[in-house]
Amino acid sequence: MGKLPSGEKILSCIQCGMCSGSCPLGYAMDYTPRRMISALRAGRIEDLYRSDAIWLCVSCFNCTFRCPVGVQITDRLIAGLRVDLLSRGVGVPSELATAFERTARYGNPFGESPKKRDAWTKDAGVDIRVVRDGDSAEVLWWVGCFGSYNKRNQKDSVALARILTALDVDFGILGSDERCSGDLPCSSQGEEGLFYELHQKNMQEFAKRKFKTVLVGDPHAYNAFNKEYPRLGTPLPVRHHTQFLADRAPELRRQMRKEIRMKVTYHDACCLGRRNGEYEAPRIVLETIPGMKLLEMPRNRENALCCGGGGGANWLDSFIWQRTRVPLPMQRVQEAAKTGAEILAVSCPLEIPRFEDAVKSAGLEGRLKVLDVSHMVADGMGLLGGT
Repeated sequence: MGKLPSGEKILSCIQCGMCSGSCPLGYAMDYTPRRMISALRAGRIEDLYRSDAIWLCVSCFNCTFRCPVGVQITDRLIAGLRVDLLSRGVGVPSELATAFERTARYGNPFGESPKKRDAWTKDAGVDIRVVRDGDSAEVLWWVGCFGSYNKRNQKDSVALARILTALDVDFGILGSDERCSGDLPCSSQGEEGLFYELHQKNMQEFAKRKFKTVLVGDPHAYNAFNKEYPRLGTPLPVRHHTQFLADRAPELRRQMRKEIRMKVTYHDACCLGRRNGEYEAPRIVLETIPGMKLLEMPRNRENALCCGGGGGANWLDSFIWQRTRVPLPMQRVQEAAKTGAEILAVSCPLEIPRFEDAVKSAGLEGRLKVLDVSHMVADGMGLLGGT
């Protein structure tokens, strides 16, 4: 245990079971978080390493958030066990291994060329400047892998670009110099070496430019820049796009051009909410839209159910499905539909494809739409023509 990060803290575990009881996939684990600690204390680490439980963690942060003695279960215990497994040469599930390989080679888990990172800007309908070496911008927008490459998420990138332009924000992007932040597939899944490489590359690119704020749309990148990069001695002035827009709520209200008379429920992203304590900004932004009625799911804010895609689990869907048979995204869209909402609003790019697929599987097409907060704001501002 002493070799694990914060291993001495693990010894303070009181075996209350709060972690296991709050884990959304604990029912499928032969070693729940509480049992993992118990096994480590008993010196039965080999038994633990033969279990699939280590790879079932979706990094929802429930266990760490609720631990009464502050054991860092998600980011130190489970991530540390994964690091140790990788150092022993034990292979990771094949889906995740592919994401690692692509990220190492191309700088993104999709295996797309870095030269295509800013290809989405051609359809934006507004000028989007690429901030080159030595250039400056008040806001340096870190678009992220999903926002750059995933066709569905590209629409939300366009929406945010139009909002920033309408607000007269001096912003720019890194274009082909941007790489994965490293938080999503790497740090919490045990690939610390790859995370460090990405961190060094990204900080080199930041150092070549002058800016006041780093803007992100992905809560996982927000967590990396807000928590993990400072851990390595490189803090960044980062804001999630909902925070950035919430700071400008009065101006958003003034620029609204149409009413959206629909019932909306908001899903709290784990990385933005439980990990970083931001619950109000997305709601403040949504409430700037005329006519919209915000409803809450029973499990909201710090009690929100995870979408199941965090911490690299987005690349473990088949692995997790074979062992659980109860997809977390489907549970969540069913909860959303029960509120009577017509729109499930999200603030994380992973949740768009995950929840849209779940809506289809749950038979909720025509009853529930999944939209990013930025997309809804752009719609209210009358900026979505041509998307």
